[in-house]
Formats: sequence, C-alpha cells, structure tokens
Amino acid sequence: MKLLNLVTSCAVSLLILSGCAGRPTPKSEPIVDESLPVIKLTQNGTKSDINAVALEWNSITDPRVRGVYIYKGVLGDDAKEITYYDTVKSRYTTHYLDTKVKPETEYTYQFKVYSEKAEGKSSVAIVISTLPMMESVTWIHAVQDMPRSAKIIWRPHANEKVKAYKIQRRTLEAKEWTDVAVVKGRLSAEYIDYDLKDKFTYIYRIRALTYDNLISKPSKEVKVVTKPLPHSIENITATKKLPKKIEIKWDSSKVQDFKNYKVYRSESMNGSYEMIAEPMDTVYVDNIEEDAKKYFYKVSVVDKDGLESKHDEESAQGSTLSKPLAPDLVEAKLVKEKVVISWAKGDDRVKTYIVVKRYKKSLFDEAIEDYEDIKGLNFTDTEIQPAHTYYYKVYSVDEFGIKSEPSIEVELKTDKILDTK
Repeated sequence: MKLLNLVTSCAVSLLILSGCAGRPTPKSEPIVDESLPVIKLTQNGTKSDINAVALEWNSITDPRVRGVYIYKGVLGDDAKEITYYDTVKSRYTTHYLDTKVKPETEYTYQFKVYSEKAEGKSSVAIVISTLPMMESVTWIHAVQDMPRSAKIIWRPHANEKVKAYKIQRRTLEAKEWTDVAVVKGRLSAEYIDYDLKDKFTYIYRIRALTYDNLISKPSKEVKVVTKPLPHSIENITATKKLPKKIEIKWDSSKVQDFKNYKVYRSESMNGSYEMIAEPMDTVYVDNIEEDAKKYFYKVSVVDKDGLESKHDEESAQGSTLSKPLAPDLVEAKLVKEKVVISWAKGDDRVKTYIVVKRYKKSLFDEAIEDYEDIKGLNFTDTEIQPAHTYYYKVYSVDEFGIKSEPSIEVELKTDKILDTK
C-alpha cells in the first residue's frame, strides 16, 4: 500500500489496537534474537502534518514475530531521549499514526520487532519534522473609540479548509490570552466585542480553524481603546430663595456628540438619588409644592452613544423659600361693641396679613371667617354678638402669597349686653 492513504488506514489500525487489552511492553533485560527481522521503512514510509506523523514499513513475513515496539525521542529545545513509546500488536500491521506531536518539531523514531520470547535488533533511527502551523489571516484591523465595545475586522483566509476564526483577547496587564468567541465561516470578516470597560485598552488576535481541527498561528496583534465617558459636569448650583421651586444650573458640557443632561435628586447628600429630568439646557426648574423643602442635586451629561458621565462627586443643595415669620400679637381687647387686635411685624418680607376668626353659631355649628389683604398692624372686628366667645389668630403673607404659621390664638368673650355708647 502506498502512503497516499496512510493517514486513514493508520488511524483505523490505531483504533483497533487501542481496543485490545494487555499491551506488551519491552522487558528491562530482553533476550535479543538477531535472527528476527529488522524493521525497514518503505521508500515513501514517512509523512508528516502539523499535528500528526504517519509511518509505513515493509511487510513482516516471519511467523515468529508477534508485533512491533515503537520508540520515540524529541530533538530541539524540548529534547527528550528516545524511549519506548507504543506497541503495535500485530505483525500484519504495517502503518502507524502518531497524533501526540507538536507543530514544527523534530522527532526521532526507532522500531523493534518482538516474538514470544525475544526481541529483534533496533532499526535505524528516523528523524521526522512536523509541519509548521498554518499562517493566520494576513490583515486585521481594529476600530477605535467605540462605546464599551470593540470591532475587529480582517481579510478572510485564503485556505478553503478554514471553517472558523477564534478571537482571542488580553489586556495590557495580562500576559495570558482569553478565547472570547469563535466566528464561523471562512468568509466571515468581523467581530464586535461588547460589555467592555470605558476608556480601557484591549489587545486582540485571530487564529484560523480548519475542518480537520487544525489551528493556525496567531495573527498580528491589534490594540483597541474604548471610548471614554464624557467629562463630569462642573459648578452645579441650586437656589434657596424661590417660592415653590428650586432652580438648578451648571456649566455647559464640551462633549462634541452631546445628547442631553440628566438631573438627579435626593433628600440627603449621601442618600439614594433619583433621576427626575433629562433637559437639553444648562438649567432646570424643579417645581415643588412645599415651603422650605430641601433637596440635593447632581447632574450628568450623556453622549449620543448613551455613555453617561460620572455624577457621584459633586452635588448642590437647594431649597424652596421658607414661610415668613408669624406675627407677634401685642394686644387683643374688647372696646364697646368692637374687637380690636394689634400685632408687631416679625418679618421684612411680609406684605399683608390674614386674620382668622372662629366662633360657635350654635351648639353644633362652628363658623370660620377669614379677613384677607390687611396691610396694617391691627384689625377691628365690628361683627360681633353679645354672649359669644370669639377666637382670633393672625397669619403673615409675603409678596409670593406664602402664608406663615399662625400666631398664637386669642380668646375674647362678649358680655350678654354690649355697650353701644
């Protein structure tokens, strides 16, 4: 048989042999019978590939021979002395396939037949070199500055045996390569790697895979730097003297591919911040119904790729305008058929006052009356009845209509008969 079909036939032989138990091995002190035949390879008795070595020897006709011992050594940097390696347990077998080899490595083989009681002489040592690994793709390129991702493109391999590409990655700090993907199809030409760090450097290379499970040398390495986050927002301010609202301002972002800002709010500086708005301008008005309500604000910028700047370093405290101070009651008295109340101005913000009167109209019915827009510091109530109890309290009101807390409440009782003189 010619070596053209050697690999296939040897593989079958190896499977058959591996299924048999009790493999003979050379004895430590063998009996040598020089009359036993010496193995001699055929004219084309060696053939090597990247990951296999095939051997073919002449047929053995001596009926005393039971099989063949195979010895193997390694030359070069990983040199190993020639030692016993395997056994072929039939004299009728004339082929052997060794798949435990490395690419581009020199190996030495020797052979020795054995009989039931003795061993023959060793054959001439044969040196065989495995083929170098297949070259990878000839051109590879990396697309830079992508958001949290990297795109690798390459020129498809010219070898039609290629079925896929193994994508490998490492960082600047790491020496070991990590397999991140297998891209199927010889004509495939790109891979996008997702979920990467911001402004981080990655290194990629490609190895081609063939249908017979061979892997190529690594391609040229390419470096990728992912897109950085936008710069953080600076000089955030929040107002404290506006009624029912807080106005937040900040410096304009210099991000070229600007999309929008994000405003976050929390009730405490180190609390949980909730996103409340996505404005396009550098000002946002937070409308709030409570007076003297305090909030902390943070602002970020988002680019068109969805990358958002950090917003955990700078915050601004703002608050709505507080209520004006309540007036201080100075005097409340009954003058003939009138009630006269006076108070002192407690806050320069105050523009007007409100007097609230309440009283019993009947056993089960209470009346409340408001007197608004009082500009002075006193109030006279002429609408009173004899034998009644009246209660009065006063509120301050500022220019924005914000009403203070009430003053103390005063109680006045009218006589059964009012003096009308």
